[in-house]
Amino acid sequence: MSDPILSLRGVHTDIAQYQILHGVDLDIPRDGVTMLLGRNGAGKTTTLRTVMGLWRARAGEIVFDGAPIHRLPPPDIARRGIGFVPEDMGIFADLTVEENLVLAALSGPIRKDRLDWVFGAFPALATFWKMPAGNLSGGQKQMLAIARAVIEERGLYLIDEPSKGLAPAIVATMARALKDLKRAGASILMVEQNFSLAKALGDHAAVM
Repeated sequence: MSDPILSLRGVHTDIAQYQILHGVDLDIPRDGVTMLLGRNGAGKTTTLRTVMGLWRARAGEIVFDGAPIHRLPPPDIARRGIGFVPEDMGIFADLTVEENLVLAALSGPIRKDRLDWVFGAFPALATFWKMPAGNLSGGQKQMLAIARAVIEERGLYLIDEPSKGLAPAIVATMARALKDLKRAGASILMVEQNFSLAKALGDHAAVM
């Protein structure tokens, strides 16, 4: 693979007394969707959270777009151009949908064309724009979590099990949005247990 957007070399991550990642080597190509597959407990979520700096790698190196990021705090990693959709969605329930997206726009005011794209992909977010995010349904919260990650164009999106527990109609809406993102040239690393979604979206696969 030439010039991957993200590379992990010999990454070890511990959580409390548990060794979760044991020397992970992984290259993520530019453009397209890479599915990170594996059994429960294999370390897929830990890998994403380690890339994002939420858990610090004990050893090894993580390089994003040619620069090492494994010693940076999460806000700096986000500013380098990585968007993250955590498994627990990570939205601010007491803030409105609007406020959640404004906070996620790190470089300044939200661009109108980007917001129009988000509303086109997830119309419910326009409907509930001024409502507290905590009032949204589970599917709508997941839409907001994805919208927070994509409200600005990023070099790489990390998405952790976006379809988990969602109704098929919501999964289909989300899949269309992610396909649009992919067609626009986005690089995505996604953990997903839904095989049909993984097959529909994935260009590459890595197995843990």
